[in-house]
Amino acid sequence: FPFYGFLWTVYPSMDGQATPSAIGHLKTALTLIGKDVVLFPFTSSGREGSEHISEDMSFIGSEYDGGYAEYVVWPADLCYEMPLSDSVESAAFSVSGMTAWHMVEQIQVKPEETIVVTGANGGVGSLNVQMAANVFGAEVIAVVGDLDLEDKMKELGAAHVLSYKSSQLADQILEVNGGPVDSVLDVVGDALFTTSLQVLKKGGKFCTSGSAGGQKTELDFRTLYLKHITLYGSVLGTRKEFEQMLDAIAEGKIKPVIDRTFPLEEARDAQTYFKHAGKLGKIVLIP
Repeated sequence: FPFYGFLWTVYPSMDGQATPSAIGHLKTALTLIGKDVVLFPFTSSGREGSEHISEDMSFIGSEYDGGYAEYVVWPADLCYEMPLSDSVESAAFSVSGMTAWHMVEQIQVKPEETIVVTGANGGVGSLNVQMAANVFGAEVIAVVGDLDLEDKMKELGAAHVLSYKSSQLADQILEVNGGPVDSVLDVVGDALFTTSLQVLKKGGKFCTSGSAGGQKTELDFRTLYLKHITLYGSVLGTRKEFEQMLDAIAEGKIKPVIDRTFPLEEARDAQTYFKHAGKLGKIVLIP
């Protein structure tokens, strides 16, 4: 499978929506035939609650053919009935949604806490905003690049929208909140790491799942121990969290955010567009 100059041995993409056409020996899964489903995106021998940290994880779109393929083979017990009638929206949240849900669970968001969400216009960030605000009842400060997105971010649940381009971002966060914040949900890495630590309260929490703004950073350990800050690394999540996320989507508490769709034959253009800044949400390929 030639793609961007590389020869892939499997079809990529961990996200997607599918319709089972055949089931193996698991008779209890026969009810899935012909129904639209979404896929829990990896296999693992990890026990319940630790599936995402098992050493033998294998991923759809990596070890197995993924969403770019016409057909994939996947365990029936990792297929879940689609929570939405819209197949485009349902194709957009498996990985980003589970990652966002796991992040919010890790920092144990509580009602009336204030949470800063960086990269708030991205696939994970836009769901972090909704989950923290609409499911867990927190006040969210969304950090984006383009303030033209302010109205859309507030529609998702953000109380305040600020730009990371401001040289006074830390002061602005403290001002709109009236003091330090409880937690930061981060997807950008180095670019806002120092700012995040500056605005966290004593006992605050910082959870990261990305490094688009830089993979390496400088850290003054005194900031951590003097402020009693807890750091979390996060990616993907558990099957229970995946199911909770699907329930929240079905109940309308959160919704996948689609920036743009492309026909499958324009996958190259979609990948190029993905690199552009200023998008809001996910990009979906339509077969």
